[in-house]
Amino acid sequence: MADLNEDPGRVHLDDVLGQLGAFGRHQALTMAMLALVYATNSIYNVNYVFAVEDAGYRCVVPSCEGPDALFSAAWLNQSQHWADGPVKQCWSPAVQDCARHSHDTDQPCTRWVYENPHSFVAEFELACEDWKPTLVGTVHSFGSMVGLLIQGQISDRYGRKTAAVFAGTMGAVLGLAKSFAASFWLYIALEGLEAAIGDALSPMFMLSIEIVEKKRTVLFQMILLNCYTCGLIVMPFIAWAVPYWRTFLRVIYAPTLLILSYSFFLDESIRWLYSKGQKERAVQLIQKIAKRNGVEVDRMMLDKLDYVDEETKSGVSDLKLLMKTFKSKIMMQRFLVCMVWWFTITLINYGMMISAVHIAGNKYVNFALLMLMDIPANVFYWLALSKYKRKMPLLASFLVGGVFCISQPFVPKGYAWLGLSLFMAFEMLATFSYNIVYMYTSELFPTYTRNSMHAICGAVGRVGSLVAPQTPLLMSYWAGLPTFLFGVTSIFSGSLTLLMPETARTELPDTVAEAEQIGRRTLLPSTAPEQQSLTKKNGA
Repeated sequence: MADLNEDPGRVHLDDVLGQLGAFGRHQALTMAMLALVYATNSIYNVNYVFAVEDAGYRCVVPSCEGPDALFSAAWLNQSQHWADGPVKQCWSPAVQDCARHSHDTDQPCTRWVYENPHSFVAEFELACEDWKPTLVGTVHSFGSMVGLLIQGQISDRYGRKTAAVFAGTMGAVLGLAKSFAASFWLYIALEGLEAAIGDALSPMFMLSIEIVEKKRTVLFQMILLNCYTCGLIVMPFIAWAVPYWRTFLRVIYAPTLLILSYSFFLDESIRWLYSKGQKERAVQLIQKIAKRNGVEVDRMMLDKLDYVDEETKSGVSDLKLLMKTFKSKIMMQRFLVCMVWWFTITLINYGMMISAVHIAGNKYVNFALLMLMDIPANVFYWLALSKYKRKMPLLASFLVGGVFCISQPFVPKGYAWLGLSLFMAFEMLATFSYNIVYMYTSELFPTYTRNSMHAICGAVGRVGSLVAPQTPLLMSYWAGLPTFLFGVTSIFSGSLTLLMPETARTELPDTVAEAEQIGRRTLLPSTAPEQQSLTKKNGA
């Protein structure tokens, strides 16, 4: 059904992006710069798993100490009698072979000996304060929650490039500063600050989906997501090769100092420029890209390419544009569902990563193997979304993954391989769901508030990553309770997907009116300028 108000002479931005090509020199250079951000960002989000790893310690017993008695075999052999499993003791151990005097037994500790004197726990004297190391991950998640709100506003107001370069550079500087922290609380402050203003992934993601025509975005994301996964796979081996936590941080953060140079080499999003009414800059950038890729774009076509939202041209504030989005009942319904999606995927994915280091065996190899499951998930994401759009793959992954997770605790102990298989399958489906939600959310809202809405959903979702470190505590009630909880949450989120429209094969909406039209079979007649040119966006 054609829209009677469609201007037959108007050219859609997707038409121009299609003429610029998908895999030209410009796209290759941009992808290379994006790849660095994706690969390092994945490391920065969870590096505390290895940088702030647990370390054994015991009380200093004066009658037992000697130059070679820090963690001697005699002491380690007695660790099975101590309360905390790993070599930990907050009270003087009653070890008959060593503590010969009664005053050495059951007395509070004032000094400790650490298994690794150069560990994070040892250098900051965190013995018997086990809540402090776990606080690092919680502060990072909280900082990320705040940071997403900040980055979303910067990105929508000042541009994807500006937000990405600022965040990437600050992330590198603050990450390196953490490696020189002289106290635990300074480290905590830098951790939260880095997460809040040093996360460049959100604006870079927006840039990545806006540099090519809509039908190419899933393929581009699949490539970049594998770069993200490669970062997670490489990280444990870097930690293995560079065990000292300060050096480990310097090795992983130093590469992103290169992001400062993106000020000269990275181009702004054409779609963002048009959403801000900066047509002249956008046309100049299109011509630059065409020349770089060796293609020609008809100048008459560029003259007909125009942005139709008069409100943004007249200088309406970003806050009013955001409120305009929230005032729409359709946008609000989508926002609420997206918040549940994001809570679920962050709870499950962070919960799975935390569980990986507690599996028996080499923790570095175990972590890498679990993250390796993300590669087939990324490829499956590309294939599924290319054929089955967005809604059905997300619905299926939430429901099937939920069933797998609920089933895992009921697997008989004699079939441990089956339980591990379900765990690995759920990890793959969880990553698959995460990828779709990340893309799906960005396609539901208009350009001028896209990054802000995406960031708000992601920020609320970070509550899931705050809760995830606490889920192992549920095992004291029932060993299978955490995975059972993951499964129920996944199924609930899947059921909410039925309320959402399909966004595949529709052009990214620039205005609220265009966004509201997504999923409707027929177009409502309107004379409003911002409701024009919806035919291609709805397949009419």
